[in-house]
Amino acid sequence: MSTHAGYKGPADCPGVIPVFPLPGALLLPRGQMPLNIFEPRYLAMIDDALRTDRIIGMIQPDVEAGASPMTPRLFRVGCAGRITQFAETGDGRYLISLTGIARFRVESELATTTRYRRCQVSYDDFATDFEARAGEEGVDREGVLKALRDFVEVNDLKVDWAGIEEAPNEALVNALCMMSPFGAREKQAMLEAPDLKTRAEVLIAVTEMELVRGSGSEPTLQ
Repeated sequence: MSTHAGYKGPADCPGVIPVFPLPGALLLPRGQMPLNIFEPRYLAMIDDALRTDRIIGMIQPDVEAGASPMTPRLFRVGCAGRITQFAETGDGRYLISLTGIARFRVESELATTTRYRRCQVSYDDFATDFEARAGEEGVDREGVLKALRDFVEVNDLKVDWAGIEEAPNEALVNALCMMSPFGAREKQAMLEAPDLKTRAEVLIAVTEMELVRGSGSEPTLQ
């Protein structure tokens, strides 16, 4: 099984992609990410992507590493997504949805005449991302659900438990990671986890640490 027709492995994906640095944004394979695009440089990026393969790379800026606010250093691992929904608003914004294809490692950033950034990337370290539901049998589902129940109870959240119970392990773990209210470092650790089992373990550990700390941040799990 492949993420999208035509993307069955690393060799099928473009080696040069536009990247969208966005703090706290975590896209994972087969995950869905809605985006509200309004900056001119990213409107141009979407225009160009729609004219070609519709692929952009979501990546977090590494704000602790310094560099200028306009060109922050980037984490080395991101996730490529394909624009699968697109709409224009009356005030010049684009509303899009990205569907995750596979993670990539940045090999270099290219000098470019475009207003947005472009990188040479490799998907070779993440070949299993192209296999839907790979590694599901290793996930501690009960541990994930317990951590979620504890988080929901402490933060007085409402969740669709019926939908959660029906979700396969990959969809469950990746959706919870993507929607989690944790910081950039924690989300990067989830992104860079070598397999689904490890990603679930990171999610559980981060959630348990957050509960112990009694964080006052506003949770966003829905």
